[in-house]
Amino acid sequence: MKRLPLVLALALPLLAGCGGTGSAGDGRPTVVTSFYPLQYVAQRIAGRHADVVNLTQPGKEPHDLEMTVRQTAELVDADVVVYERGFQAAVDEAVDQSSLQHVVDASGPARVTGADPHFWLDPTRLDAVATAVEKELARADPAHAPAYRRNLAALHRDLTALDRAFRRGLASCRVDTIVVSHDAFGYLGRRYGLHVVSISGLSPDAEPSPTHLRDLQDLVRREGITTVFSEQLASPKFADSLAHDLGIRAAVLDPLEGLSDRTAGQDYLSLMRANLAALEKADQCS
Repeated sequence: MKRLPLVLALALPLLAGCGGTGSAGDGRPTVVTSFYPLQYVAQRIAGRHADVVNLTQPGKEPHDLEMTVRQTAELVDADVVVYERGFQAAVDEAVDQSSLQHVVDASGPARVTGADPHFWLDPTRLDAVATAVEKELARADPAHAPAYRRNLAALHRDLTALDRAFRRGLASCRVDTIVVSHDAFGYLGRRYGLHVVSISGLSPDAEPSPTHLRDLQDLVRREGITTVFSEQLASPKFADSLAHDLGIRAAVLDPLEGLSDRTAGQDYLSLMRANLAALEKADQCS
């Protein structure tokens, strides 16, 4: 991170001749996002009037992002940047070292609290971020502000319907506790009345202690939990092992930090609805 000014210096030749709006070379403004849920929001709002570039490649953990010179150049020259402060240190540093006019820090409108950054698993918080993105994109490109406003309205309808589906689907369940591989589902749990217990804490790679695993086994037996959830983009080792030891199901709950080869043809809405179906089955909801 201390070498970032050098990275920015190296990026400057890539910026020669670029001047903000239309930096992608097709006359349209460029929106740079730092990971998938923000990319999804930006694409829905931008429609055909802006180009969206995502810094985290499909199949990669966003926590582990190390920005290349070219990615730094893309961020520096962006018309709008959408990121979440505190989630990806490399992006935070790049933003701090840049003179950007139009920036959306999602942690503000999403009301991020504590150390858990995974606000987008609550659709109402992602909706608040979408409003902030539309506002900033309209400032950067006022000629297409009416189109951005219409696109935001369509996204708002979709996210409202998704929130309604979760509230209805999880309103009456035999079990209200879920065991997940890492602590990415706190916002979802608070929104829909689920008690979320993680195997590895906030870090998907942290190894749980024997004491914690014994406590989880006791919890599963006591609560009648039927399923342990692993996730996309992270090793299922601990979740699968716990499920095997207890003789219960192992399933996947997607934290939507990014797309993978398996989910490349899907989007935020379809993956969240798949999560809802998995939760309804695991918690025996009616």
